[in-house]
Amino acid sequence: MAQHLILVINPGSTSTKVAVYRDEEQLHERTLRHSTEELAPFKTIYDQHEFRKGIILGFLDEVGIAPKDLSAVVGRGGLFQPVISGTYAVNDEMLQDGREGYLGQHASNLGCGLAYGIAQDAGGVPSFISDPPCVDEYPPLARLSGHKMLPRVSMLHCLNIKAMARRAATELNKPLAETRLIIAHLGGGNSIAALEGGRVVEVNNALYGGPFSPERAGDVPVFPLIDWVYEEANKGTPKRKLKKTLTGGGGLVSYMHTNSAKEVEDKALGGDRTALYYYKGMAYQVSYYIGGAAAVLRGEVDRIIITGGLAYGKEFVEWIEEWTGWIAPVVAYPGEDELGALAGAALRVLRDEEEPLTYPTRVREDEEF
Repeated sequence: MAQHLILVINPGSTSTKVAVYRDEEQLHERTLRHSTEELAPFKTIYDQHEFRKGIILGFLDEVGIAPKDLSAVVGRGGLFQPVISGTYAVNDEMLQDGREGYLGQHASNLGCGLAYGIAQDAGGVPSFISDPPCVDEYPPLARLSGHKMLPRVSMLHCLNIKAMARRAATELNKPLAETRLIIAHLGGGNSIAALEGGRVVEVNNALYGGPFSPERAGDVPVFPLIDWVYEEANKGTPKRKLKKTLTGGGGLVSYMHTNSAKEVEDKALGGDRTALYYYKGMAYQVSYYIGGAAAVLRGEVDRIIITGGLAYGKEFVEWIEEWTGWIAPVVAYPGEDELGALAGAALRVLRDEEEPLTYPTRVREDEEF
């Protein structure tokens, strides 16, 4: 079987994670950090494209890999149009949505453009994204929010969730299509997903909904929220600051003035009752949402998976198991392997194990409920 050399690109707000894989083997990995001063001249995120591309090409040169030797380039997906899960060949419509920020401006929107640009330098090899955060596989009933003016928007840690689903299917010795899983990706934001046959049939919006996280408020009481917004608006507080208060200044940041779950954990286990209250409260809210996901799956659950950074907390996982272990076995897959998941997605396409999708491919709108 021919070997494939794959470049993986995962842009973040102040860094770009890159890696080179030979099939499943990671040959090189690097976090290319970008200072505030370096990024200051760029008015928009997409203006950073050439700057970041040059640094990535420098990395390839440093590790002795010429772009022409690459078999494919895969980037992290961004805030694009709602699509079904899978691996997508980068096309003009995706590039435009990434540039304009279809669902908002985020560094991940650069992933497709960087992948495409370097793939062109490599002689036109394939460029892909896979399982972007905007994956939407909701069945019709899951789309109802309670008010027609406020539809539910799917936003989740899809890349890691789908990778963990494939891992669980292998360990269960089942085809993914026959599994029923609850996967809780817990980090800066939380995604509690119910997966039926590999499809995410229910999940909270990880950006502004669900259980609170180290820095996101999650679901908050609606009427007090309206009052607070009006009060701040009358003071002249800009909308972006209000959103940041909830998505960067919520959760443990609000309660404990830190977004470090490890710091709060150390205080909690060291006898700090206040830290214990908020740390255990976060586990309680996660468990509550896991219970809701179990209801969607009618209680037929093969496994509950706790993944992401918070899964490193032994006591944290044990609390969740105490509250939810009656539903199904609880296992922890700490951390995430987004680079490996992206490389694996490209490899499946290169090996003809999976057909690349055409962006945008949406879930069927005529599905029965």
